[in-house]
Amino acid sequence: MTVSKPKASLSVESCCTCATLLCEVPRHSDSEKPLPLDRQLECCGRVICGNCRNNNPRFNTYCPYCQISPTDTTLPPGLKDPPSYDSTVASCSSRDVSIAPPPYAPSATQRQRPLGEKSIPPNSSEEPAEDTLHFLNHAHDSIHSLSLRYGVPASALRRANNITSDHLLLGRQTVLIPGEHYKGGVSLSPRPIEGEEEEARKSKIRRWMVACKVHEYDVAVLYLEQASYDLELAMEAFFADDEWERIHPVEPMARGKGAAKGASSRHTLWRGRG
Repeated sequence: MTVSKPKASLSVESCCTCATLLCEVPRHSDSEKPLPLDRQLECCGRVICGNCRNNNPRFNTYCPYCQISPTDTTLPPGLKDPPSYDSTVASCSSRDVSIAPPPYAPSATQRQRPLGEKSIPPNSSEEPAEDTLHFLNHAHDSIHSLSLRYGVPASALRRANNITSDHLLLGRQTVLIPGEHYKGGVSLSPRPIEGEEEEARKSKIRRWMVACKVHEYDVAVLYLEQASYDLELAMEAFFADDEWERIHPVEPMARGKGAAKGASSRHTLWRGRG
């Protein structure tokens, strides 16, 4: 159906293929021949301009949106008409949906990943070994390389060392290999010059200072020495002393600069347990 649109609607309506306003569509070709009239589609009511009909003669009998043609077309040899929607729905509804699916059976190709000789499953009855201290070599060590070397999951390494992001490993000198997954007990890293025990002692001092928010190195050494380098016991002792000093504040006995100076110099020391 080819119609000429009224002039009132040409300023607001556009071609459905080239999106050009109908009032701006040229009516003559480059050779000054008149172009076909605009075509209004019967199926959806859209309009195809005469310029698009001239460039693509298929638009004279075809709707690119509904993909239908009002004229009869012959399919190529060997092709059949597509099945109707009603027949497809009827065939799907006729199937028996009450039949239960077959039971799951593991495939023969699915093999359990063999455990390393130094790694044990978390639910094993064997008592886990102690944590192993690994001295980092930042040129080669990463979370994934340590996971492969020790046979420990990467998530277990992050959880044991409280590492929330892998790049934070660059700020550390040592990491703990959890004995729950690694039972070798032998560190695969080169030993430091000062020895493994000295490095472990310094690591506990740094962890105590960070946890208790104390910058005095001597205070950290004092608490850890009196707790036999038990990190949890030293932290509990510090927090108990801090609570006692908060309940019993020091009151200056005299006025002046000396009294104010004595009140401001507050050093937290473990008073011992009777």
